[in-house]
Amino acid sequence: MDSKDNIKIFDSFDKNFEYLKVKYNLLINSDINTREFDISVSSKTFKALLIFIDGITDTKSINDNILTPLMLKNSIRMAPSKQMKINNVQKFNLQEFLVNKLISQNVVEISKEFSECFKKINSGYAVLFVDTLDVAICMETRKFQLRSITVPQAESVVRGPQASFIENLRTNTAQIRKIINNENLIIENTNIGEITKTNISICYMKNIANDDLVSKVKFRLNNLKIDSITSSGEVENLIKDNFQNLYPELIATERPDKTSSLILAGRVAILVDGSPFALIVPAFMLDFLISPEDSNLNNIFANFLKIIRAIAYFLAILLPGIYISVTTFHDEFLPTELLLAISSAREKIPFPIILEVFLMELSFELIREAGVRVPSAFGQTIRNSRSINFRRSCSFS
Repeated sequence: MDSKDNIKIFDSFDKNFEYLKVKYNLLINSDINTREFDISVSSKTFKALLIFIDGITDTKSINDNILTPLMLKNSIRMAPSKQMKINNVQKFNLQEFLVNKLISQNVVEISKEFSECFKKINSGYAVLFVDTLDVAICMETRKFQLRSITVPQAESVVRGPQASFIENLRTNTAQIRKIINNENLIIENTNIGEITKTNISICYMKNIANDDLVSKVKFRLNNLKIDSITSSGEVENLIKDNFQNLYPELIATERPDKTSSLILAGRVAILVDGSPFALIVPAFMLDFLISPEDSNLNNIFANFLKIIRAIAYFLAILLPGIYISVTTFHDEFLPTELLLAISSAREKIPFPIILEVFLMELSFELIREAGVRVPSAFGQTIRNSRSINFRRSCSFS
C-alpha cells in the first residue's frame, strides 16, 4: 500500500471497499459513513458504495439527489432492437449513464486515483464507487456549520460597510466577488500542508495586477514545505522576506471592502480557509495610516486624520526615547518650571528613568493582554470591584 495513495482505483468493488476500510479505519471511526446498495440497469445489477463524512456534508442533498435516483429511479427499459444494449460495452457506458442521467447533483467530478478521492471526501464530497468501474464519482455535498457575517471587531468604522470575513473560504471569496463585479477578477485555489491540505485562495485583477508580483506570490505559496497550516498568521510568517523583521510586510484585514479596494489598486490578496483575515501584498507604510472610513469622508478631513495618525505613529515610537534623553542628558531643553515639576515628582522614586519607562511600557502591554484574554464576565466583575474600591477610597479621603 503506497503511503501517498497514488494508486489507481480498482475495478473490483470488494478491493475498493477493503482499501477504504483500512485507510479510513472504518471499524473505529464514527463519523465516516458508508452506504452499500445495488444499482439495477435493465436486467443487470451492480454493487455500489457511497462514502462521506458526517457533519460536513448535506445529508438531505445526498438522500434526494444521489441515493434516491440511484436506488429508485434507475430502471431503464430498452427494446432488443435498440442499438444500446447492456451487455455491449462499446454501446453502453455505465459511467456516462450514472453521471448524465441519474445523478442530479450540481457538481460531479471523476477521480481515477485514491489520493484525489481522499481529498474530496475530507473536504465534504460524497464519493461513489461502482463495481466494474475503475473510477470514482465525486459529488459536492459540502455543508459546514458557520457563524453568520458579523460586524468587524478589529477594524470597526462608523460610516461604511459593516461586514467582515468569516472562517469559510468560499463565503469570503463570494463577498469579494460581490463587491468587484468584474470578469477580470481571478481567484485561484491551492493547497498547503502535507497533512492538513489547507485551501488557500489567491485573488487579483488580471488586467491590473503586476504579473511578476502574482508569480512571486504563487511561487512562495506553492514551495512551502510544511505539515500543517491553520491560520493566516502562519502563512504571513512563512512567505515574508525577513522573518526577523518586526515591522509588518503584509496587510492583515478582516474587511472585504478594504480587501477589494486594494485588489483594485493592483495588490494580491491571500485568503486562508479557517481564518477570518485576508493577507494583502505588498504593504507600504501609508497603508497602515489609512482607515476604510476615509473614502466616505471629505478629502480635507480625511487627510487631516491621516496626519493625526502619522503624528501618533511617530510619538508612539519616539516619545519614550525622547523623554529619557531630555530628562537625563538634555534637561536644558525643558522649561525651568517643568523640569522642577518632573524632578519633584521623581524625588521619591528609587528607579532610574529607563527602568521607569520600561515598566510603563510593560504595564500597558499587560493591560492590553488582560483586556483581550480575560473572559468578559470575569473582566466586568473586576472592573466593577475596582470602581467600588475607588469610590470608597474617595469617600474615605
